[in-house]
Amino acid sequence: MAATLTDHGAQMVEDLLQLGIAISSEGELAPVLERIVTQARRFTGAEAATLFLREGGHLRFAVVQNETTNRRFGNYDMQQRLEVERLPLDVPSLAGYVANSGEVVNVPEAYDIPSDAPYAFNWRVDLTTGYRTHSVLAVPLRDAAQRNLGVLQLINAIGGDGQPVAFHPRLEDVARAFAAYAAIAVRSARLEELSFKDPLTDGYNRRYLMLRLYEEVSRAARYQQPLSLILLDLDGFKSINDRWGHGAGDDVLKQVVQLLASQSRRDSVVARYGGDEFIALLPSTTRAAALVYAERMRAIIERYPFQYGPLTASFGVAGYPDDPGNVADLIKRADHALYEAKRQGRNLVGGH
Repeated sequence: MAATLTDHGAQMVEDLLQLGIAISSEGELAPVLERIVTQARRFTGAEAATLFLREGGHLRFAVVQNETTNRRFGNYDMQQRLEVERLPLDVPSLAGYVANSGEVVNVPEAYDIPSDAPYAFNWRVDLTTGYRTHSVLAVPLRDAAQRNLGVLQLINAIGGDGQPVAFHPRLEDVARAFAAYAAIAVRSARLEELSFKDPLTDGYNRRYLMLRLYEEVSRAARYQQPLSLILLDLDGFKSINDRWGHGAGDDVLKQVVQLLASQSRRDSVVARYGGDEFIALLPSTTRAAALVYAERMRAIIERYPFQYGPLTASFGVAGYPDDPGNVADLIKRADHALYEAKRQGRNLVGGH
C-alpha cells in the first residue's frame, strides 16, 4: 500500500512546516507549487500528478509531474502539449467536477467510472500524452473563503509490486493538506500580484517594473545574457483626453496594455511607467530582436481601430550588453532613443 499519514506523520508535519516557510519567503509561485506537488506524490505514493489552476471557465495545467511522459517527450514538449489541452469547466472531467463542486474524488480505475456518475474521465489527456491512467485522487484547492482556486490531481498510486493500485481513503486527508498549502501559495501570489498591478490598465506598475529591472540587469550581467528595454510614448494622447474626456483616454491606455501583453512572451514585463508612457522589459532578448518587436508593435498600434480615432506611438530601445551600464543607464539610453524618435517625426522606433 502507498505511504500513509500514520507511517510518516512526523516527517509530513516537518515538510508542511518547510512548505509554509517557502510560501512566505519564495518570490515565485511556480517553484513552490512544484515542491508541493512533489511532496504530495511522496506521501501518497502517486506515480504522477497534475496541479490545475482555475482561470475563468478553464483549468490550466500549472504543474505536471510525470517521469514516464517526460522520458518520452521531454519536459518542455510535454508542457507545450498540455498547454493547448486546457480543460473547459463545462466539459465532463474529474478535475472539472472537483473544481466546480469542491468535493474530493477517489477513483480506483479511471476507465471503469459508471456512466451515471456525476463526473467522467477525460481520456483525451491520455491520448495526448500516451500515458495510462488507472487510479486518481483529486482534491480542490480551497482558500479561506471556500473558493475553489484549482485542483490537485494525483495519479496512479503504486503498490509494493510496482503496479498501480487504488489510493487508500486515508490518503484523502493527506492530499487535502497539500492542496490547502497550494491554495495558500496561490492566494498569496495573487494578492502580491495585485499590489504590483496598475489599477487602471491591469498592467504592472512602476514599483514592480523597477524590482524586476534591477533583478534582470543583475542576472544579465552575471550570466552574460542579453536583456532589452523598450520605452514607448503615445503620440498625441493629450488630444484624446481634451476632445473625448479622461474616460476615453483611460480606455485607450487599457487597450494599449492589452496589445502589448498579447504580443509579449510570458517572461516579459509590460508596465505603465507613468501617464501615457509604458515600458516592456524583455529578458534574454537582444537589442536587435527588441527592435523587431518594437517595430511590430508600432505597426499594430498604428493599424488598430481605436474607438476614438487613429493613434500612433514612438519607441525607444536599449539593450544589454550593447548599452552597458546600470539600471539608470539603461532607462536613460531608452529615453534618449525615444526622444530621437519623437524629434524625427513620431511614430518611429529609435535605438538603431
